[in-house]
Amino acid sequence: MAMNVDKPMKMNNKGMLQLRDLSLAPYIQLATELIGKSRHAGGNMFRHQIDTMGILIDYGYLDSVLLKASVIHDLVEDVPGFDIQKILDIGGDAPEVLELVYEVTRKPEIKKPDYLKNIIDNGSDKAKILKCADRISNMISLGFVTDPAFIERYCDETEFFIFPIALEVDYNMYQELISLVITRRRYLEECGYFEKKRQSENQTKQ
Repeated sequence: MAMNVDKPMKMNNKGMLQLRDLSLAPYIQLATELIGKSRHAGGNMFRHQIDTMGILIDYGYLDSVLLKASVIHDLVEDVPGFDIQKILDIGGDAPEVLELVYEVTRKPEIKKPDYLKNIIDNGSDKAKILKCADRISNMISLGFVTDPAFIERYCDETEFFIFPIALEVDYNMYQELISLVITRRRYLEECGYFEKKRQSENQTKQ
Protein backbone atom coordinates (compact mmCIF):
# COMPACT_ATOMS: atom_id res chain seq x y z
CA MET A 1 0.00 0.00 0.00
CA ALA A 2 1.28 3.48 -0.85
CA MET A 3 2.38 5.75 1.95
CA ASN A 4 0.18 8.63 0.87
CA VAL A 5 -1.96 8.13 -2.23
CA ASP A 6 -4.69 10.61 -1.32
CA LYS A 7 -2.47 13.68 -1.50
CA PRO A 8 -3.88 17.20 -1.37
CA MET A 9 -3.97 19.12 -4.65
CA LYS A 10 -1.58 21.63 -3.14
CA MET A 11 0.59 21.67 -0.03
CA ASN A 12 -1.27 22.72 3.09
CA ASN A 13 0.26 24.48 6.10
CA LYS A 14 0.85 21.20 7.91
CA GLY A 15 2.81 19.87 4.96
CA MET A 16 4.75 23.12 4.65
CA LEU A 17 5.79 22.97 8.30
CA GLN A 18 6.73 19.32 7.96
CA LEU A 19 8.92 20.10 4.95
CA ARG A 20 10.43 23.15 6.65
CA ASP A 21 11.67 21.07 9.55
CA LEU A 22 13.33 18.31 7.53
CA SER A 23 16.87 19.80 7.50
CA LEU A 24 17.51 18.84 3.89
CA ALA A 25 20.40 21.27 3.38
CA PRO A 26 23.20 18.91 4.55
CA TYR A 27 21.99 16.26 2.10
CA ILE A 28 21.76 18.74 -0.75
CA GLN A 29 25.31 19.83 0.05
CA LEU A 30 26.53 16.22 -0.23
CA ALA A 31 24.59 15.77 -3.47
CA THR A 32 26.56 18.58 -5.12
CA GLU A 33 29.37 16.04 -5.53
CA LEU A 34 27.25 14.74 -8.42
CA ILE A 35 27.35 18.01 -10.36
CA GLY A 36 30.24 16.73 -12.49
CA LYS A 37 28.41 13.53 -13.44
CA SER A 38 26.75 14.08 -16.83
CA ARG A 39 23.59 12.28 -17.96
CA HIS A 40 22.77 10.59 -21.27
CA ALA A 41 19.91 13.04 -21.79
CA GLY A 42 21.95 16.10 -20.78
CA GLY A 43 22.26 17.91 -17.48
CA ASN A 44 23.93 16.21 -14.54
CA MET A 45 23.21 13.77 -11.76
CA PHE A 46 22.80 16.48 -9.12
CA ARG A 47 19.81 17.92 -10.99
CA HIS A 48 18.36 14.41 -11.24
CA GLN A 49 18.48 14.02 -7.44
CA ILE A 50 16.60 17.29 -6.95
CA ASP A 51 14.12 16.35 -9.66
CA THR A 52 13.44 13.00 -7.98
CA MET A 53 12.76 14.76 -4.69
CA GLY A 54 10.40 17.17 -6.46
CA ILE A 55 8.45 14.28 -7.97
CA LEU A 56 8.00 12.74 -4.52
CA ILE A 57 6.73 16.03 -3.11
CA ASP A 58 4.43 16.39 -6.12
CA TYR A 59 2.92 13.02 -5.19
CA GLY A 60 2.45 14.10 -1.59
CA TYR A 61 5.36 12.25 0.02
CA LEU A 62 6.87 14.31 2.82
CA ASP A 63 8.49 11.51 4.80
CA SER A 64 11.84 12.70 6.17
CA VAL A 65 13.88 9.58 5.38
CA LEU A 66 12.38 9.22 1.90
CA LEU A 67 13.05 12.81 0.82
CA LYS A 68 16.56 12.89 2.26
CA ALA A 69 17.42 9.61 0.55
CA SER A 70 16.03 10.89 -2.74
CA VAL A 71 18.46 13.82 -2.68
CA ILE A 72 21.46 11.49 -2.43
CA HIS A 73 20.10 8.24 -3.91
CA ASP A 74 22.83 8.01 -6.59
CA LEU A 75 25.70 9.30 -4.46
CA VAL A 76 27.14 5.98 -3.29
CA GLU A 77 26.71 4.38 -6.72
CA ASP A 78 28.08 7.20 -8.85
CA VAL A 79 30.87 8.71 -6.74
CA PRO A 80 33.70 6.16 -6.52
CA GLY A 81 35.08 5.82 -3.01
CA PHE A 82 32.43 8.06 -1.48
CA ASP A 83 32.86 8.16 2.31
CA ILE A 84 29.51 7.12 3.80
CA GLN A 85 30.60 8.58 7.13
CA LYS A 86 29.77 11.97 5.62
CA ILE A 87 26.13 10.90 5.63
CA LEU A 88 26.22 9.43 9.11
CA ASP A 89 27.88 12.58 10.47
CA ILE A 90 24.72 14.54 9.65
CA GLY A 91 23.05 12.80 12.57
CA GLY A 92 19.35 12.43 13.28
CA ASP A 93 17.79 9.85 10.98
CA ALA A 94 20.94 9.60 8.81
CA PRO A 95 21.40 5.84 9.47
CA GLU A 96 17.88 5.18 8.14
CA VAL A 97 18.56 7.44 5.16
CA LEU A 98 21.75 5.54 4.35
CA GLU A 99 19.93 2.21 4.68
CA LEU A 100 17.36 3.36 2.13
CA VAL A 101 20.08 4.66 -0.20
CA TYR A 102 21.74 1.23 -0.05
CA GLU A 103 18.41 -0.41 -0.92
CA VAL A 104 18.28 1.45 -4.24
CA THR A 105 22.02 1.28 -4.96
CA ARG A 106 23.13 -1.28 -7.55
CA LYS A 107 26.47 -2.93 -6.88
CA PRO A 108 28.77 -3.17 -9.95
CA GLU A 109 28.72 -6.96 -9.94
CA ILE A 110 24.91 -7.14 -9.96
CA LYS A 111 23.16 -7.15 -13.33
CA LYS A 112 20.40 -4.55 -13.77
CA PRO A 113 17.54 -7.09 -14.13
CA ASP A 114 18.63 -8.91 -10.96
CA TYR A 115 18.90 -5.60 -9.11
CA LEU A 116 15.39 -4.54 -10.11
CA LYS A 117 13.92 -7.96 -9.41
CA ASN A 118 15.37 -7.81 -5.91
CA ILE A 119 13.58 -4.50 -5.31
CA ILE A 120 10.33 -6.09 -6.53
CA ASP A 121 10.75 -9.12 -4.26
CA ASN A 122 12.48 -7.67 -1.22
CA GLY A 123 12.38 -3.86 -1.34
CA SER A 124 10.70 -1.81 1.37
CA ASP A 125 7.77 0.43 0.49
CA LYS A 126 10.05 3.46 0.69
CA ALA A 127 12.59 1.87 -1.66
CA LYS A 128 9.85 1.05 -4.16
CA ILE A 129 8.33 4.53 -4.01
CA LEU A 130 11.78 6.10 -4.42
CA LYS A 131 12.51 3.83 -7.39
CA CYS A 132 9.24 4.89 -9.04
CA ALA A 133 10.03 8.60 -8.61
CA ASP A 134 13.54 7.98 -9.91
CA ARG A 135 12.15 6.22 -12.99
CA ILE A 136 9.58 8.95 -13.66
CA SER A 137 12.43 11.47 -13.69
CA ASN A 138 14.45 9.23 -16.00
CA MET A 139 11.51 8.63 -18.34
CA ILE A 140 10.88 12.37 -18.65
CA SER A 141 14.58 12.88 -19.45
CA LEU A 142 14.27 10.12 -22.05
CA GLY A 143 12.38 12.63 -24.17
CA PHE A 144 15.73 14.32 -24.85
CA VAL A 145 17.52 11.10 -25.82
CA THR A 146 17.94 10.50 -29.57
CA ASP A 147 19.19 6.90 -29.47
CA PRO A 148 16.14 4.81 -30.50
CA ALA A 149 17.59 1.48 -29.39
CA PHE A 150 18.33 2.89 -25.93
CA ILE A 151 14.80 4.31 -25.69
CA GLU A 152 13.28 0.95 -26.62
CA ARG A 153 15.40 -0.94 -24.08
CA TYR A 154 14.55 1.55 -21.36
CA CYS A 155 10.82 1.37 -22.11
CA ASP A 156 10.95 -2.44 -22.08
CA GLU A 157 12.77 -2.37 -18.74
CA THR A 158 10.21 0.06 -17.32
CA GLU A 159 7.30 -2.11 -18.40
CA PHE A 160 8.79 -5.35 -17.13
CA PHE A 161 10.25 -4.23 -13.81
CA ILE A 162 8.96 -0.79 -12.79
CA PHE A 163 5.28 -1.16 -13.68
CA PRO A 164 4.82 -3.95 -11.09
CA ILE A 165 6.55 -1.86 -8.43
CA ALA A 166 4.42 1.20 -9.15
CA LEU A 167 1.22 -0.84 -9.31
CA GLU A 168 1.98 -2.13 -5.83
CA VAL A 169 2.83 1.16 -4.10
CA ASP A 170 1.21 4.08 -5.97
CA TYR A 171 -1.38 3.74 -8.72
CA ASN A 172 -1.01 7.39 -9.71
CA MET A 173 2.71 6.91 -10.35
CA TYR A 174 1.84 3.77 -12.30
CA GLN A 175 -0.49 5.77 -14.54
CA GLU A 176 2.16 8.42 -15.20
CA LEU A 177 4.74 5.78 -16.06
CA ILE A 178 2.32 4.19 -18.53
CA SER A 179 1.75 7.57 -20.16
CA LEU A 180 5.49 8.22 -20.41
CA VAL A 181 6.17 4.83 -22.00
CA ILE A 182 3.34 5.38 -24.49
CA THR A 183 4.74 8.75 -25.59
CA ARG A 184 8.26 7.33 -25.99
CA ARG A 185 7.01 4.37 -28.02
CA ARG A 186 4.94 6.74 -30.15
CA TYR A 187 8.13 8.68 -30.89
CA LEU A 188 9.86 5.46 -31.97
CA GLU A 189 6.93 4.66 -34.26
CA GLU A 190 6.83 8.13 -35.78
CA CYS A 191 10.57 8.24 -36.45
CA GLY A 192 10.36 4.91 -38.29
CA TYR A 193 12.49 2.98 -35.83
CA PHE A 194 10.20 -0.05 -35.55
CA GLU A 195 9.80 -0.33 -39.32
CA LYS A 196 13.57 -0.15 -39.84
CA LYS A 197 14.03 -2.76 -37.10
CA ARG A 198 11.53 -5.11 -38.77
CA GLN A 199 13.25 -4.68 -42.14
CA SER A 200 16.63 -5.39 -40.57
CA GLU A 201 15.31 -8.52 -38.83
CA ASN A 202 13.75 -9.76 -42.10
CA GLN A 203 17.03 -9.24 -43.96
CA THR A 204 18.87 -11.18 -41.26
CA LYS A 205 16.44 -14.11 -41.61
CA GLN A 206 16.97 -14.16 -45.40
